[in-house]
Amino acid sequence: METPENPSPSFEAQLARLEEIVALLDRATLPIEQLLELYEEAMRLIQSCRTYLAQAELRIVQIRSSVFPTEEEPADSGAEL
Repeated sequence: METPENPSPSFEAQLARLEEIVALLDRATLPIEQLLELYEEAMRLIQSCRTYLAQAELRIVQIRSSVFPTEEEPADSGAEL
């Protein structure tokens, strides 16, 4: 949980840790219990990264709509006439 004393790691830090875990899992030289713990940590990191990206996407949409409030979504350019 994020607190002033213990802030959440940055997206980049979480992604770097996830890459470390993937490398460890690829080697598969650790005891099965440790591999399971790493897998569990990886799943939590993936969920956290997905949440971060979803929030970033929402923020981009909000910024865009505040800058271009009357702009409509582009029409489907692949539609046939």
